[in-house]
Amino acid sequence: MKSLFSVKMLESIERNGVIAVLVVDDAADATPLAKTLLASGIKIMELTLRTPAALDALKLIRKNVPAMTAGIGTILTPEQADAAKAAGAEFGVAPGMSHRVLARAKEIGLPFAPGVCTPSDIEAALEHGCQLLKFFPAETTGGLKHLKTMAAPYQHLGLKFIPLGGLSQANMSSYLESPLVTAIGGSWIAPRELIKAKDWNAIAENARNAVAAVAKLRPA
Repeated sequence: MKSLFSVKMLESIERNGVIAVLVVDDAADATPLAKTLLASGIKIMELTLRTPAALDALKLIRKNVPAMTAGIGTILTPEQADAAKAAGAEFGVAPGMSHRVLARAKEIGLPFAPGVCTPSDIEAALEHGCQLLKFFPAETTGGLKHLKTMAAPYQHLGLKFIPLGGLSQANMSSYLESPLVTAIGGSWIAPRELIKAKDWNAIAENARNAVAAVAKLRPA
């Protein structure tokens, strides 16, 4: 089965182990935010389409911090997939499983990870050739125990998951220990309030702690 993600990108995601998931209200914060994360060891970020600033923020990051792998999350419509691709998104993510969005992502060549939390979601994603899936919401649907049980019938297909929702510095390691998990989504690393306050020091500390946790479990 051919993945929507290149082998190189899949390897990069697994090697890094954590993706910073961000809500940016002011595009002017994008460049210092990305520079702070990159300097602290976070090399992959997802800008969610929860604010009008997300696409402009992405454009600035691609221009000013090209070493950062940057994608767009909360893609809910085919039109948003188009907009994300046009703005330079290197990948796309959704909270749920939409056939229309996935079909459009494939058509325009946007690597895409839909959100799943049931076997039916997984099977719908498989129809589009997805091998990398977002497990969302992770903690409130049963956490790692639920993921292991849900994924068991598909183990022979080599599916990988990015859990998001309720993860934190305290529980991230238990997820990363699972061979099902290629990386985790870290919304606690740079929460919206810290970005608004431009508290780059606090964000840097959160990022370094997350990267250190990954390094313990996945030494280079």
